Parts: sequence; C-alpha cells; structure tokens
Amino acid sequence: MKLVSFDAFRTLRLPDVTVFKPEHMFRQKEEILTADWVLFPEYWQVNAIVFGLKKKIFPSHASYLLGHNKIEMTRAFKMLVPLNTPWTEIEPNTPSRAEMLWDKMDLPFVAKIPKSSMGEGVFLIENKADWNAYLAKTDVLYVQEYLPIDRDMRIVLVGKKLVAGYWRLQGQDGFHNNVSRGGQVDVSPLHPAAVSLALELAEKLDLDHAGFDIAMVGDHPYLLEFNRLFGNTGLPDLHARVADAILEYLQSQAEKDDDPIDPDRPEPPLPIAV
Repeated sequence: MKLVSFDAFRTLRLPDVTVFKPEHMFRQKEEILTADWVLFPEYWQVNAIVFGLKKKIFPSHASYLLGHNKIEMTRAFKMLVPLNTPWTEIEPNTPSRAEMLWDKMDLPFVAKIPKSSMGEGVFLIENKADWNAYLAKTDVLYVQEYLPIDRDMRIVLVGKKLVAGYWRLQGQDGFHNNVSRGGQVDVSPLHPAAVSLALELAEKLDLDHAGFDIAMVGDHPYLLEFNRLFGNTGLPDLHARVADAILEYLQSQAEKDDDPIDPDRPEPPLPIAV
C-alpha cells in the first residue's frame, strides 16, 4: 500500500509514508497519481486531488466539506438529528438581522465564528456589549442556545470506530471546556448515549477522522461540533492510538478493494419497470 501524506506530524507513526509539502503538490503529481491514498491534504488541495486526479483521500471528502465550516456542519446535524442539535440561528451580519437575533435569543446565549477552532471563536453573550463585540468580528451570525453544562465530551472516531474519549471539565473562565482554553481532562466513563450518537453521525455522514464534542443535559446528548483535525493532547497515548487506528482502517479499505468478485455470488434482481 503506497501512501502519500501532506501532514508530517499526523502521519509520523505510519510506516512507509512519503511526505510532501502542500505547496509542492503540482511538482509531485506523478507520485500522487501512483499512490493508493493521499493523507491529510490541506483544504485548498482537496478538489484538485479528488476531482482532478481521482484519488482517494483520508480523511474522507465528507470530513473535509462538513468539518471546514460550522454552518454546513450544523445544517447536516439538523437534517439528521434535530433533537440532538442545540437551537441554532444563522443569519447574515446586517443591522436588521443582528437586531432580530438580539430580540429573539434568551440571555445568555452562545455566538460563534463559523470557521474557528480550539474555542477561539466561541463567545458567551450576556449583554449588549458582548453582542456588539461579536458583531465586529464576523460576517455571518451564528448563535445557539446556552446549554446548562459545566463539561462536555471529546469522542474520537477513526474509520467510524471509537478510538478514545474523555470528559472536558470547564476551565477557570466558567465557559470554555477546551483543553487549549484551560479545560481539564477527566477520564471517567463516557456516556453511552453520546458515544452512540457520534457513531451514528460518523456512519451517516461518512466521517472517518473526527473528534466529536458532545454535551449531556441530563441523559440527553447535544452535538456541539466535530473537528476533522482534533488535538492529540487530551490523553498521553492518543497520538499513537489514532495512528494505529488510521493504519488499520486504510488496510481494511485496501482489502475491500482487492476482494475479488465471487463468480457464484447471485446477482441482484433487476428493477421492475413501472
């Protein structure tokens, strides 16, 4: 199995991987064409590799498209699991829409910048000054109901299988749970409803490399988001576990591709014309 990677850090533990810098994509066209998988291209590379060269990428194309933007991600969640998606409003940042949302949302509420990570673009709106500060930072208004939580779960899936997970306890700012923002890791057992929800979404949305952030309100799980490129600092051995899971998944997909068609396998019935 020939592997080409554009992310040295995330594929460091994988055997026999040729690593290229993303900016060298065009000069390495022949090597890409002969690869079985292209691993971790940057977002701007995806269309050229998938549609131009017809190559398989990991993470999946769906993981890139949905993971790139919280708006697209949330719309997919609302389509498939609306009861597990916090109430969300998405509007253009115009004076009339901003005023409409301010009147509509109960305080406090959460506002997000659609393309952000590590909690950097997530804000707790408690008053008009908070709201005005948020309006100055974004072109699109993305607001959600505030959930009464002091922790959430990071659930890591690779190849649509559970690899690891942990609770993230709220940091000293009383709002963010992200480890990068002061959240603390708790390795207590994950809530089975949250794990089941993450597995369901990974299967339905074709996500094969995702860190889901899921909060529990009582026994009801709420999807906050998933990260295509999640951090590996929450658990000391997470990087190794993820690398092992990636290799196992890629090998399993290669075996499926190499599986010959059984000549004795019955063909599916032809559709009946109506």
